[in-house]
Amino acid sequence: MSNLVLSAAPTLTVLPPSFQVDAEEIPFEEVKPQKQNHFIESNTQKIAFNDLCNDCVIPNFATNEETISHQAFIQAVADAAKDFFRDAEFGDLELRVSHPIKGRTRDAIGLKASELREDQKTLFYERMAFCVEIPSITTTVNGNTLALSIGGVRSYNETRLNSKKSPERFRIFIGFRNRVCTNLCISTDGFMEKLEVMSVGDIYLAALRLFSSYDMNRDIQLFNYLNSVLINETQFCQILGRMRLYQALPLSEQKKLPQLLLGDSQINAATRAYVSDENFKNHGSIINGWMLMNLLNGSAKSSYIDNFLERDVNSTSFGIARALQGDPAYSWFLG
Repeated sequence: MSNLVLSAAPTLTVLPPSFQVDAEEIPFEEVKPQKQNHFIESNTQKIAFNDLCNDCVIPNFATNEETISHQAFIQAVADAAKDFFRDAEFGDLELRVSHPIKGRTRDAIGLKASELREDQKTLFYERMAFCVEIPSITTTVNGNTLALSIGGVRSYNETRLNSKKSPERFRIFIGFRNRVCTNLCISTDGFMEKLEVMSVGDIYLAALRLFSSYDMNRDIQLFNYLNSVLINETQFCQILGRMRLYQALPLSEQKKLPQLLLGDSQINAATRAYVSDENFKNHGSIINGWMLMNLLNGSAKSSYIDNFLERDVNSTSFGIARALQGDPAYSWFLG
């Protein structure tokens, strides 16, 4: 394990800045075009931060009150990261969107779609996810370089736009990203799942709280421990088979077991990766817990934006090592 380079965390006395979104002030560089692997795949597409700021409208509540825009969300997390990791350099900003909502300006009502001018077309993306590395904070597990990363998810479909202004939901994370495959390895300690806020300043303060409470050494210890846990092919097949069976159990039976958020498509993807993934496939019918965790994390990348992080966290925290040790809560998955 390599040495971690991290400046002392500042005390949380920083006042929220003015949240005027300016693409030039974001400390993250745009992701390089030649980059092929993404931290999430599914039906997402890349978008430049400038395009998000300049070409996308911001939906309102029914009372015509403005919602928090995607770019203001990113800016708030960026400002919190700059204030907390004061001596750090930030890597590339990777920004992914999905579910485009197309509209038109008021003067274009009644026109055919083919008759619309470009200035009469409107667009916003219902769902957005972003991630950025902090390359000065890294560690190594099983030859894989992991970089501390931060990011967030926002889905307008979780906000009641047909009513008066109400709390809006966001997700923020901090954790490690595996550079060999761009998998996120996010634990529950680094995930703020249901952040409901009324203002951008609330996002900024919540991000600071998350960054200050996250214990990266605990995650590193987990990853290194999983790297020492061996899993043979029979055990792997039992685990994946039980994961599939879990989906068919009555809800009353599922509640007796540890929660599993991966669906059949993710389980199928992990199975294929066990045979073909260049980084984590089996060698001599043996893998370890670290490799299995990455097979599951990688399969979560096929999820929609609005449930991607929950599945990634579930994959990281899934207690296979505990099952191998006979923990009754997880031993069912090896039954």
